[in-house]
Amino acid sequence: MIIGPLFTRELATAPRRPRLYLVRAAYPGMLVVLMLTAWLVLTGTQLVRDVGDLARFGALVFQLLAPLQWALVGFIAALSAAGAVAHEKDRRTFVLLLLTHLTNSELVLGKLLASLLSVGVMLAASLPVFLLITLFGGVSFEQIGRVYLVTVATALVCGSLGSTIALWREKTFQALAVTLLGLVVWVALGELAAGGAIQALGLGTAVEQYAASLSPWRALLAAMQPFPAGVGGAALTGGAHWVAGPTMGFLLFALAATAALNATAVVFVRRWHVVRDEQSARAAAQTDDAETPDSGESASLSEAQPTRTVGGTEAVVSKSRPVWDNPVLWREMRTWAYGRKVLAVRLGYLALCALAAMGIQLMIESGRLAEYGHGAAVLVPLVLLSLVLVNAQAVSSLTAERDGKSLDLLLVTDLTPAEIVFGKLGGVFYNVKEMIAAPLLLLLYVWWRGGIGTENLLYLVGGGGVLYVFVAVVGLHTGMIYENTRIAAATSLGAVFFLFLGVAACMRIMVAFSGSFHAQLLPFAALGVFGGLGLYLALGARNPSTALAVAAFTCPLATFYALTSYLLGATLGVFLVTSAAYGFATAAMLVPAVYEFDAATGRSD
Repeated sequence: MIIGPLFTRELATAPRRPRLYLVRAAYPGMLVVLMLTAWLVLTGTQLVRDVGDLARFGALVFQLLAPLQWALVGFIAALSAAGAVAHEKDRRTFVLLLLTHLTNSELVLGKLLASLLSVGVMLAASLPVFLLITLFGGVSFEQIGRVYLVTVATALVCGSLGSTIALWREKTFQALAVTLLGLVVWVALGELAAGGAIQALGLGTAVEQYAASLSPWRALLAAMQPFPAGVGGAALTGGAHWVAGPTMGFLLFALAATAALNATAVVFVRRWHVVRDEQSARAAAQTDDAETPDSGESASLSEAQPTRTVGGTEAVVSKSRPVWDNPVLWREMRTWAYGRKVLAVRLGYLALCALAAMGIQLMIESGRLAEYGHGAAVLVPLVLLSLVLVNAQAVSSLTAERDGKSLDLLLVTDLTPAEIVFGKLGGVFYNVKEMIAAPLLLLLYVWWRGGIGTENLLYLVGGGGVLYVFVAVVGLHTGMIYENTRIAAATSLGAVFFLFLGVAACMRIMVAFSGSFHAQLLPFAALGVFGGLGLYLALGARNPSTALAVAAFTCPLATFYALTSYLLGATLGVFLVTSAAYGFATAAMLVPAVYEFDAATGRSD
């Protein structure tokens, strides 16, 4: 078989896990809650008179749920595929799979499809919700079909990219970071093409239109239209949009990209590991030779190295680097604790920052810098990616220690919990310093060109600092309370991603059904309760705490107030509420992490 027993086993064992049924119930329930929230906001701020108002409501809800599902499915597909392979490598069981009679295709495709099984369950469970939208009017079955095709194709590409990169790279953080960078660069290139960057280079309008059609986001926007436009810009009617429309073009591109990624993984999966094992063996042999020189080299080594007389005998004193008072921080900052290939992650992020700088420059030259609110909205995707990468670095800093059995060595030393926790935090920010400094420099450039004011610049820098510390502490918190690496990474990254996605969904509802924000408080309060419950289950269920419960249910309500303040232009309120809410949530996780570290890690009873 091409797929093999890995997928067959997952297909047989998945129904035995309660998580499958939880996903089948929770995900469509979340979509229904969003739909009901939008309906309550609509009826609370406007008067529904006829079927035309219902049709407009159906179209707006469809424009809200379709991008939400697209982003969620793409993120989960990439994270699940990369995490499934990284989990096998962390447990040292991937080598056992290579020793079996599994073919390369059975190994690669089996792990990929097994990891995408939950994504398929989500899409199947949400289909009745999307079909329910057609009862309001304003949305056709063809639109839903095109959106689902684009979403499935995006999930296949994202999952294939995550699986291939995880098979290639050895470290979990490298796999997650390179996967996220690849996805963001893919979308960013499509946005630059659609924004006129290719035309500015003199390559022609047709090239720009074709390049923009390769973007999953642009393909989704075209699929949501009742009559999508073709390459020439004319609307396509009848069945022509299935043949000549951007949906078919993106599907062909996605299938080709999926085939190319998986073919690369199938060809090189064993070669990557054989080469890595040979390099490790060669490095170990060189180390042994250096530590145990033969008789011919002993004289020269003793002459080259300093000696010391001990008990009447002359001994060679080896040189060593001085270690700081906090050895955890020293290891994080002065050694390659996460591999040398982390430089590729930094360079990739800096390349993405260069694309963002190109977009800012195009906005400045066209005089459209003021159209994006305060001028810094173009940096939002870059900052969100930076926050997710900081969280991934934080959670992997602890899970890597546990998987490498080095956490037990730290626990038997005389290091205090504060030295371990703050040493890890300092190492996290040191290793991602480029991912924090680059958006800050671009923000200063936008301020220098008049895109934002000095007051808003201070609010953005201060609020961003609070969020960076928050996501880093979330990563350490989940890495500490979850022993399974895959569950810890999924919980940490999922909590951060759902938080940002929930903020985007709420803002979309507020903008679509603009009106009195006081009338929107009750519908969003119910949504905030569900959000707070999910945040508490992710962060506080394994380690119950009154402070965590208060923080989990306060953050959604504070976020609602911050969003309304932002839409009303009260930027000071946004800064104060965000800093207070997420600062308290950070303290609620950080204080137990220090004072209950011994109990949480099993160091003491």
